Amino acid sequence: MSSTAGQVIRCKAAVAWEAGKPLVMEEVEVAPPQAMEVRLKILFTSLCHTDVYFWEAKGQTPLFPRIFGHEAGGIIESVGEGVTDLKPGDHVLPVFTGECKECRHCKSEESNMCDLLRINTDRGVMLNDGKSRFSIRGQPIYHFVGTSTFSEYTVVHVGCVAKINPAAPLDKVCVLSCGISTGLGATLNVAKPKKGSSVAIFGLGAVGLAAAEGARIAGASRIIGVDLNSNRFDEAKKFGVTEFVNPKDHKKPVQEVIAEMTNGGVDRSVECTGSVNAMISAFECVHDGWGVAVLVGVPNKDDSFKTHPMNVLNERTLKGTFFGNYKPRSDLPSVVEKYMNKELELEKFITHEVPFSEINKAFEYMLSGAGLRCIIRMGA
Repeated sequence: MSSTAGQVIRCKAAVAWEAGKPLVMEEVEVAPPQAMEVRLKILFTSLCHTDVYFWEAKGQTPLFPRIFGHEAGGIIESVGEGVTDLKPGDHVLPVFTGECKECRHCKSEESNMCDLLRINTDRGVMLNDGKSRFSIRGQPIYHFVGTSTFSEYTVVHVGCVAKINPAAPLDKVCVLSCGISTGLGATLNVAKPKKGSSVAIFGLGAVGLAAAEGARIAGASRIIGVDLNSNRFDEAKKFGVTEFVNPKDHKKPVQEVIAEMTNGGVDRSVECTGSVNAMISAFECVHDGWGVAVLVGVPNKDDSFKTHPMNVLNERTLKGTFFGNYKPRSDLPSVVEKYMNKELELEKFITHEVPFSEINKAFEYMLSGAGLRCIIRMGA
């Protein structure tokens, strides 16, 4: 065990004291891990739209003060009682969802939605005792999705940690903890395009470009990018996108435009925007008889999906996915190996890098739409 095992660690953390306000660098106390928990030293983290959404507290119940962050790479510092498959020094990716390996979902080959450790944005405390492991001068600081990686040390349930190849560069593979794996898996694990097939990607942000990367890896011959922002099209070419459609450039619905481009519809589509209209278009643009549409984006709570039943009866398939259907502990190590084997290219997703002391710059980049992922170097 490490020399700090069983002790409270004092370290730097970027704390959100109020919704939408810049994070404040504070010295926090991080308690030792309890049963089935591990304490991690975070080396690199990155900012995701999910962090920004809950930091802004749009349409959500505010839970502050809080330590955000959930895309990261680090090293195990110490482990709690009952942890047998991880040890200090292991290189890991913390993940916002988990895999207990005991529930029906974890035992199913078809699901990755763990009953115990499924994402919970409202909890803010650890499962073991309903308390936080973070505090400042005795004041508890809430966790975020069980990870809270905007801290030099954090405590995570063992089921939300994927042990990976120690040779993998954490400043690159840390982006696999959320959005990139979500888009990649939506294509490779759920849409499953065949070599030479056609794929439409709705939304060319980081998740959509990861879905396009999946289509490229699968050998799709036509990858059609659909986005309302034409400025994204040149960047998307790096991810294998071959053609582009901006719905604003056409008078007819975009699904009709795509059907005309592809002699009846694409073989697969992946929707990565959260817009219910894009979801409908993504479903209706796939070919009858064999077309498969996969929904990735999260809609507004009051949205409803409407399409004519004949679109289903004519053998179009509609699917949804959560985290790309990857089981975090079982599957993420193999995704890391795709990068190590040069099958998956991660560098092109990383457009900015800042030291931890300048973490608020990462928020500025995200809010301005500049770039895809910003790596935050801890301890700097």
